[in-house]
Amino acid sequence: MRTAIAATALFFAACCVSAGAAAPAMTAEMLRAQADAWDAAIIRKDRAAIEANMADSFFQIGSDGETADKARFLEGITSEKLVIEPYTVEDFRVRFYGDTALITGDTDMHGSWDGKPFHSHYRFTDTYVREADGKWRVVNVQTTEVRE
Repeated sequence: MRTAIAATALFFAACCVSAGAAAPAMTAEMLRAQADAWDAAIIRKDRAAIEANMADSFFQIGSDGETADKARFLEGITSEKLVIEPYTVEDFRVRFYGDTALITGDTDMHGSWDGKPFHSHYRFTDTYVREADGKWRVVNVQTTEVRE
């Protein structure tokens, strides 16, 4: 009897460990898809989709040290003067700290501002927080220019 109870306990413990390990992987995949959708919304200037991914307390620190709150970020990223060509993110990683996720990666971006072409190669950290409604939203973006 003790052996059967011990075996059952071990089985359930193994299931819990497997489920616990799978949950962050599934959440990481979901956050990757969410981040990709946010990037696509930025390229097409879909203000509603961009804003839906952002917490009200959103804050950005750009590569030049300039800062922006949610309203200022939305104003700049959806400006008619800005054109961003499709881009990809390399070295995408997600790390979890409870209800906080740090997403890091490397982006090589091309586009134009007010008709003048630009090239921006940067590394970034996007900080996502799971809010009370269960949704993950970006609360902070930090970019660092990669000098070539």
